[in-house]
Amino acid sequence: MKVIILCGGMGTRLREETEYKPKPMVEIGGKPILWHIMKHYAHYGFREFILALGYKGNVIREYFLNYFNYNSDITVDLANEGKITRHNQGISDDWKVTLMETGADSMTGYRVRLAGRFTDGDNFMVTYGDAVSNVNLAELYKFHLEHGLIGTVTGVFPPSRFGDLVTERDRVKMFNEKLKKEEGQEPINGGYFVFKKEFLDIIPDDPLTDLERIPMKLLTSRGQLAVYRHKGFWQCMDTYRDNQMLEKMWKENPVWRIWSLTHIFTEEGGSLLLGTLDSRGRGLPSG
Repeated sequence: MKVIILCGGMGTRLREETEYKPKPMVEIGGKPILWHIMKHYAHYGFREFILALGYKGNVIREYFLNYFNYNSDITVDLANEGKITRHNQGISDDWKVTLMETGADSMTGYRVRLAGRFTDGDNFMVTYGDAVSNVNLAELYKFHLEHGLIGTVTGVFPPSRFGDLVTERDRVKMFNEKLKKEEGQEPINGGYFVFKKEFLDIIPDDPLTDLERIPMKLLTSRGQLAVYRHKGFWQCMDTYRDNQMLEKMWKENPVWRIWSLTHIFTEEGGSLLLGTLDSRGRGLPSG
């Protein structure tokens, strides 16, 4: 199943880092936050990504075109026409990455609509390129399939409030993006969406279409948006302060680094199978 990651925003509140690169390329622990997000998905067997590019998208293109050079020791033989020899070939990231230009000024809904043409199968995933979490993506996908609705959004419970999902059981009744209110029990939109392919037909063909507005509100009005409640860790990186907090956590206790655990998931025949890692971090079949 394909995973669309929204990578086109400017990150204006993180201007210290985003003047020369897009927000998903801001680093935590020496790696772009985008890398952390992809490692999370890959841990659960979702390894095919569609990156919806926009602001300074060529920085992301260059990163993946030179991925092995950036993540290996290399020898450049200038006496032999610059022949490159890569060392440390233990990179285990077996991802398939599609890089798609969706416009510098396009809104999130339109980016999803454009990227959707690279999806296949009955369902696809979407998330933002500026937040990390330890959401159990296998359980999220299972939840989506069990409820059978067009869309599922992950509701999270961070210390600060950025928006609200008004819910009834497992159905979203109202979708209010960035609505500030007093501390309560309702979750906020944490991204980590799962959609049926038919969701793409709901999104207007308009670059100004915001994912959180018309498309999501249409789903809620039809009773077709479920909420998967995640009460574990979730943190967006909206500001320089957020970035510094995540840097500190990476050094002390990176709770979102679930890919370092001894179990992985692989997608096979529409289901997710639990496996283990060998000493080199390669998947072994479960017993």
